Amino acid sequence: MTKVAFLGLGVMGYPMARHLKAGGHEVTVYNRSAAKSAKWVAEFGGRAAATPKEAAIGQDIVFACVGNDDDLRSVTIGPDGAFAGLAKGAVFVDHTTASAEVARELHAEAAKLGFAFIDAPVSGGQAGAENGVLTVMCGGDAEPFSRVEPVIQSYARACRLLGPVGSGQLAKMMNQICIAGIVQGLAEALHFGKRAGLDVEAVVEVISKGAAQSWQMENRYKSMNAGQFEFGFAVDWMRKDLGICLDEARNNGARLPLTALVDQFYGDVQAKGGNRWDTSSLISRLET
Repeated sequence: MTKVAFLGLGVMGYPMARHLKAGGHEVTVYNRSAAKSAKWVAEFGGRAAATPKEAAIGQDIVFACVGNDDDLRSVTIGPDGAFAGLAKGAVFVDHTTASAEVARELHAEAAKLGFAFIDAPVSGGQAGAENGVLTVMCGGDAEPFSRVEPVIQSYARACRLLGPVGSGQLAKMMNQICIAGIVQGLAEALHFGKRAGLDVEAVVEVISKGAAQSWQMENRYKSMNAGQFEFGFAVDWMRKDLGICLDEARNNGARLPLTALVDQFYGDVQAKGGNRWDTSSLISRLET
């Protein structure tokens, strides 16, 4: 049993914290909305804290999964932040999809205070979190990673240290770049098939057994074909992620023409009111 805290009980954090509790760990939770923390404790036990600092006191590991760089800073640094409560030798694990820059910033601050920082963004979406099969991409030092990796396995199918701090966030950027291109390609293929008068479901059943196969095709083609998008990973969040990718590309000189184009296409979806639609809603801009 490890003493842990989890900061941020959104669609990802809520079930991730549940898996930690089910794995036998002693769990304290914090959420900006105290009602969400109270609900989680009522369902699963553990303890709710009023501030990130209170949540972090006495913990071996503190996990966080919040919205963006600013949200992450708000729960880590400052008088009520988790960094003010963590003891020397503890580990802070950040599951937020954020910038590599903020990971390096918080790693440096943690080092000054005597504890470790691991950036560990996840892939797999809400379903992956609910089912405990997330992919976790980590950056940081090997020794603290060796301590947190068995605990992360509570909700992960794969977890790997990919390099120094920031490497997890850079890997997540690669993940989102891949997804953007794949979803756009799938949207265009389905749109093309409909216009050509084909039985789209029959075609996908065939091509999904070949080189065109992807997670997006297996899990999203039916809802895309039906024009159903009220679920899943929101367009707003994907645009946030792609913005991080494009900012990093400007810093390192990488060229991302397709990513930049798909980011604009998601802007079109937002303009149609699809801010909270699933990322598969790219097809909607082709069919109206």
